Amino acid sequence: MKKKSIIYLIGFVFFLVVITVSAAFMTRDTIVKGNAAETLDDIAKEVNDVDDVEMTESNSITTSTAPYGSFGITVPEKNLDWNELHKENEDIYAWITVTDTTIDYPVLQHPMDNAYYLNHNLDGSKGFPGVIYTENYNSKDFSDPHTVVYGHNLKAKTMFSSLHNYEKDSVFNKDQYIYIYTEDNVLVYKIFAAYEFNANHLLLNYDFTNEYVYEQYIKDIYNVASKGYGVAKIKPDIEVTKEDKIITLSTCTSDHDDNQRYLVVGVLMEPEGE
Repeated sequence: MKKKSIIYLIGFVFFLVVITVSAAFMTRDTIVKGNAAETLDDIAKEVNDVDDVEMTESNSITTSTAPYGSFGITVPEKNLDWNELHKENEDIYAWITVTDTTIDYPVLQHPMDNAYYLNHNLDGSKGFPGVIYTENYNSKDFSDPHTVVYGHNLKAKTMFSSLHNYEKDSVFNKDQYIYIYTEDNVLVYKIFAAYEFNANHLLLNYDFTNEYVYEQYIKDIYNVASKGYGVAKIKPDIEVTKEDKIITLSTCTSDHDDNQRYLVVGVLMEPEGE
């Protein structure tokens, strides 16, 4: 009996240790997530605080309808102090805002490890919520025919989660835009597609420098509803050709199917005078 009691005691102690360690890891992860989310919120507040900002060489307030006034588009104001943003993380090179979503974040690109920001936060801690990022297959000046931007789909509805707002006709059917701010420019993309697609790596599976491949890819977007992938909303009245540049925002599907991704695609609008 004593031997059994000792065995039971050892088992109970082991159980307590496992529970304690698990709780400690969960607490740590919760703290990491909270700190990372709070940091992003603080940065976003500063970027969107455009009142009484003293202009310096390192910051800019991007606003006004120009050069997109003829389209009836007002570019949201941003107080972008790039020196301060680089102090937060030197990999920050752009800012993204998307209409009718909560997306209002810095965009990062790791110089060597394309998978780094899949699992790391702005401060370098590992885990969620992560950041919005691109891979080094894309240039940082958005000059490529096709730029792909990644973000997680999270229960907290942060990062790219609110892209799924475009699954609703009442949202998608309105004019929607993706605003990209860089140190030198503001780019406006008009959204023309939001759909589920296979999880193949777009930039590695298609040679977008090949005009024929790029042209066919664009045509396939307009026909994606017939492919049976799932959710597919397209605006056929917005014409996109191989001469245009597009941007794709990629996140997980609503049901987190590992074999598919939810993509929102916009075409770059040429501003007045260009």
